[in-house]
Amino acid sequence: MTVPLRLGYKASAEQFTPSQLLDFGVLAEEMGFDSVFVSDHLQPWRHDGGHAPAAVPWLGALGARTSKILMGTSVLTPTFRYHPGVVAQMFATLGVMFPGRVILGVGTGEALNEVTLGLDWPDPPERFQRLKEAITLIEKLWDDERVTYDGTYYSVKDATIYDRPGPDAKVPIYIGASGPAATRLAGRIADGYITTSGKDPALYTDTLLPALREGLAKAGRPDDAIDTLIEVKVSYHPDHDTAMEKTRFWAPLALSPEEKRDVHDPMEMQRLADELPIERAASRFIVSTDPEEHVERIATYVDLGFRHLVFHDPGDDQEEFLRMYGAEILPRLRARFAE
Repeated sequence: MTVPLRLGYKASAEQFTPSQLLDFGVLAEEMGFDSVFVSDHLQPWRHDGGHAPAAVPWLGALGARTSKILMGTSVLTPTFRYHPGVVAQMFATLGVMFPGRVILGVGTGEALNEVTLGLDWPDPPERFQRLKEAITLIEKLWDDERVTYDGTYYSVKDATIYDRPGPDAKVPIYIGASGPAATRLAGRIADGYITTSGKDPALYTDTLLPALREGLAKAGRPDDAIDTLIEVKVSYHPDHDTAMEKTRFWAPLALSPEEKRDVHDPMEMQRLADELPIERAASRFIVSTDPEEHVERIATYVDLGFRHLVFHDPGDDQEEFLRMYGAEILPRLRARFAE
């Protein structure tokens, strides 16, 4: 089976106000993007100039102002701030309001979003187990009319989600992962897999994609059974120095997992990121003044097997980015991978 190429837009909730972000999401549909994904952070990556709108009401507003674009979280954590039953209810409502257009992207979370609320922040193995159990509970609440569940971490008693899509219109669940365990889980049980670009190429070829195939094989699923989504970080400007400097706001992404794992304060995250040289701040991005170079470097991810590319531009002028990418890059990619 040939899987169609999807080209999406990453709405930078950490960088813009909810109203600005909504206008960008509407423009993305107008410019021919297939999807819009938004993160769900309680706090942004940096304090100065940062924003953190709640994803779920924002997705409802985007759905009301658009007609066909796919919408989803990249990613939401259904294990600490939210009880999985509440996540099931919220996304069932979105699915009823905008059938066939809503995706629930989930992950194990960031200290930035949970510790500030006084919640315990366990080690990665427990966070992984919590995610598995949360997905199980969410799906039971969508599948069954009345649910009593007593798990290791979560429980419900005589619970019903009264407004939910029918069995043929369920909200797909995508798992976001940057390590092999959660990636295998995505292959076993998810409708889609989410990861991010700009890391060591060997991570994708030697670790993540083999883990995804392993998970698919363990569940007896074909290689193309799920959507493979990657957030591709890009910075375009005719002036190279400007294209580099645009990445400064997102320098926290260049911090290693060890550097940022237990940081819960945007001020401290900002301090750590601002100490990075611009070359490292830009290291996660495709930085180029040439649209053709953007296409060539983006194509490497398609060649790896990713079929859903969601573009994240770090600049302040998102309208310029959406119009330029919509006019110059999306048509080139679609023509190149038409088969």
